[in-house]
Amino acid sequence: MASSRPPLDRALATSMLATAYDEAVQGLREGGIPIGAALFTRDGTLLGAGHNRRVQEDDASIHAETDAFRRAGRRRDYGETVMVTTLSPCWYCSGLVRQFNIGAVVIGEATNFHGGHDWLGELGVEVIVLDDPACTQLLATFIQERPELWHEDIGL
Repeated sequence: MASSRPPLDRALATSMLATAYDEAVQGLREGGIPIGAALFTRDGTLLGAGHNRRVQEDDASIHAETDAFRRAGRRRDYGETVMVTTLSPCWYCSGLVRQFNIGAVVIGEATNFHGGHDWLGELGVEVIVLDDPACTQLLATFIQERPELWHEDIGL
């Protein structure tokens, strides 16, 4: 069911993406997969940020979105929050958005991987795909240089 609230401002969504992108770069610096995420309120207040740490922590469940979600702490209501991620969320992370009724998802790119964001949109989650060239290039370069690690991460 679609919300009656106004759409998320695209300029605000783009500024939120900068936090997720910085997290992705940090993950790459640490030797991990360059995907970053952040959870914000709709007005742009940062609640938590994180990055894919599957390699660093030897834990397959630490995707960027789950890392950001965990770092944001508990809330009673997630409907007014925005999950911002550098890459279209996989089914695992799309399930997290659905489970907790996160109201919006901002996606840096869906070129290198098209996850579950169409499904989320069908369920009434506001979805904004920014097609950000920096996000696309960061992951494309990683996939080219480390295809075995990318395929492990994405379950291929």
